[in-house]
Amino acid sequence: MRTVLITGTSAGFGLVTAVEMAKRGWRVIASMRNLERKGALEAALAGSGAAANVDIIQLDVTDADSIRRGVEETLRIAGGFLDAVVHNAGVAAGGAFEDIPDADLRRVMDTNFFGVLTLTSALLPTFRKQRSGRIVVVSSEAAFAGMPGNSIYVASKWAIEGWAESVAYEVDQFGIDLVLVEPGPYITDIWQVSPRISPAGSAYRRWTENVFRAGDAHVAAKGRDPQEVAIKIAKVLEAPRPAFRNPVHRLAHLSHFARGKVPSRWLRKFVQVYLGLNRVRL
Repeated sequence: MRTVLITGTSAGFGLVTAVEMAKRGWRVIASMRNLERKGALEAALAGSGAAANVDIIQLDVTDADSIRRGVEETLRIAGGFLDAVVHNAGVAAGGAFEDIPDADLRRVMDTNFFGVLTLTSALLPTFRKQRSGRIVVVSSEAAFAGMPGNSIYVASKWAIEGWAESVAYEVDQFGIDLVLVEPGPYITDIWQVSPRISPAGSAYRRWTENVFRAGDAHVAAKGRDPQEVAIKIAKVLEAPRPAFRNPVHRLAHLSHFARGKVPSRWLRKFVQVYLGLNRVRL
């Protein structure tokens, strides 16, 4: 039985991916920061017929001690051999950059960027010893272009993709694959549970409120079932030679194609018109 560690499984892509991999016969170590939120995963597993294939553990990717304990527990469950890790844990903070508190900026980078690095560092000795392993990073279409009111989330995804492209050179010699999965708009709760920052006295208040409304309308109109992302992750985990970049959703493929081909000024104009930002002047 192949074994995978998945982070951030209390909701969203992590939850549906844990269920999908269990149904495919994988041993899943489903980790989450707060075990009090495991109810949704347990309910989904109860109806899947694959609950016996899943162990739920506590792992906070922003806490080095939690990562150490989580890796130890993972390897104990896996019998010392781990086939893959899916870095899915992620957070966001919406708003104009000038308005976002430093604590929120650092929380996003600690989770989306440094959390991936620290957990990967803890797992690499095992993967190197095995001379095998697959590191899957759930990135985003946000890695392809800037997004209004979403600067720190976009920055975290650009950073993780640059890191992944570079580290792929290093780990290839040990038989370790490093792969990116880049979803477009899907119906998950990341934007609902993340802070939306628009202080009453902000110079950007009207602009950010319009961004939030337009963003919600965009996801409502274009968002799709996160199960599609779970299936893509499953294919990436099971493919003999997966592609390095794996956009998911028609809009993610379009953004991937446009990257480096469409001038940034043109792209900003299009996004401003699409979201109605050109009608908001401060």
